[in-house]
Amino acid sequence: MKSLSTPKIWLFATGQFGWSLLSGLISNWLVYFYQPDEASIAQGQILFVPQGLVIFGIFTLIGGITAFGRLFDAFTDPWIASLSDRCTSEKGRRIPFLKWASLPLALSTVLVFCSPVNKNSWINAAFLFAMVMAYYLSITAYCTPYNALIPELGHDQKERLNISTVISFTFIAGTAVAYLAPVIWGTLIPAFGRVNAIRVTFAVMAVIAFVCMQVPVWSINEKEYVNTVPSQDTAFSSLVSTFRNKEFRKFVGSDILYWIAITMFQTGLPFFVTSLLKLPETMTTLYFVGMTALSLVFYIPINKLALRIGKKKLILTAFAIFASSYLYTGFLGRIPGIPANVQGLILMVVASLPMAVFGILPQAVVADIAQSDAKRTGSNREGMFYASRTFAFKLGQSLSMLLFTAVSTIGSASGLGYRIAAFGAASFCVLGGIVFLFYNERKIYADYSQSEKGM
Repeated sequence: MKSLSTPKIWLFATGQFGWSLLSGLISNWLVYFYQPDEASIAQGQILFVPQGLVIFGIFTLIGGITAFGRLFDAFTDPWIASLSDRCTSEKGRRIPFLKWASLPLALSTVLVFCSPVNKNSWINAAFLFAMVMAYYLSITAYCTPYNALIPELGHDQKERLNISTVISFTFIAGTAVAYLAPVIWGTLIPAFGRVNAIRVTFAVMAVIAFVCMQVPVWSINEKEYVNTVPSQDTAFSSLVSTFRNKEFRKFVGSDILYWIAITMFQTGLPFFVTSLLKLPETMTTLYFVGMTALSLVFYIPINKLALRIGKKKLILTAFAIFASSYLYTGFLGRIPGIPANVQGLILMVVASLPMAVFGILPQAVVADIAQSDAKRTGSNREGMFYASRTFAFKLGQSLSMLLFTAVSTIGSASGLGYRIAAFGAASFCVLGGIVFLFYNERKIYADYSQSEKGM
């Protein structure tokens, strides 16, 4: 089988840019659009869905919809993974899914923000629910087979790490472009009004994302790089077999806690900027793009250090720094002697290193585990390993959305709820690091090496 050249890796990674751009629009702006703060309403944001508390008198409507969407997404992951693992298409097991899922994903992302009634209405809530479900099904159909290609295209640890590094770059780049949205819609507001300016911005970004998601479809011949036999396992049996892997369970446990923390932070960032620091919403773009640019400085060192000292030590360090960053976030706007914009810059600088680590290494860890398991058991279930990971962390994201939308309503005028969310994110990071301490990286490498020697 051919090895993936550097230009081909970048073409493959272009697909990651596309879907991460769309994912960034949903994760960063859905709550901001449908559960706006007072500053957004003053600028012309319309309340499209009922804002009252609904579930057990605690969780908001938006929190319930987004959390259910994540749960729906989590439970469709194993199904899509099983379909992909068992696919017998002449184009390969993964590429056909990438080809046909791109358009529904781009279209549903835009429709999430297109309420049919231009006022507060339960019709809008029902439409939003349907579009969120369509979005999550579409992104699962694209991302699960896409991620399964990582261990298949990378034939050894170095190749897999290189692929993970490049797709991490395009993932962060896509998410950063999503954070550029306020800058773009700000220039369009005079012509379209705030709501339509946001929709036009997202539509243009969705077109760009669609084109990018199609690039690996037409530039990579899967059969030239991957030689695997389609799995014969059913979805349920494959899922059970995957979770029998002890080291994978440890990794997934820490990953769930990480995603609870990072989802609370990403969802809250626009509110941290506008409500805690009292800065314009466009500063959200500046801080996130700044974090992205600074994180890129660490990419090459992280890649080299991971091969030298292992991924585990770097991930544990990143957990500790992220926890400190989130703890600091809870005090934004109340730190004496430091201007608000400088407080934001400090957060941007400190969070850039762990952002790079978590952008690169978790995907590579899953690839290591999947390849180790495949060589040890003889069953090619790469798709199910990635689906199992996403199944687990999306459960965490669901909980995170419920928690954030609930606590954010506490003392909304003072921003107390946003501070509680930041402290909660710090706590989940600490717990995630503790769980990951028990991950046995040496065993995975040893199993893989022994399998290689036996070939």
